[in-house]
Amino acid sequence: EVHVVESGGGLVQAGGSLTLSCLVSGFSFDDIAINWFRQVPGKERERISCMSRTPGDMFYADSVQGRFTISRVDAKNTVDLQMNGLRDEDTAVYTCAAEKYYCSGLDIGVRRIDSWGKGTLVAVSS
Repeated sequence: EVHVVESGGGLVQAGGSLTLSCLVSGFSFDDIAINWFRQVPGKERERISCMSRTPGDMFYADSVQGRFTISRVDAKNTVDLQMNGLRDEDTAVYTCAAEKYYCSGLDIGVRRIDSWGKGTLVAVSS
């Protein structure tokens, strides 16, 4: 059974950077795709990025494209989300979620998600 745990949230000034990590265990790291979601209370959860082992199988939401970078760190079994140029509107609880083998299309939603982390808060101050 796959398990994921996030780390790296915190308080950062607008324009600053932060890196989140999603530690994967319980399943072959090569066979897992990791999604990053974020949610602000009262708003819908937003899928912002996904990455699998397959080259080119990667997704960024328009809201983070060009500012956030997702990457796999094989030595640590983590998938990191490097966040640059943070804005007030990036303030949210960020959660990683695992699905097997590939990133689902947006039409699939979260139906293939096998495991959710508990989330980590990112707060951007202006």
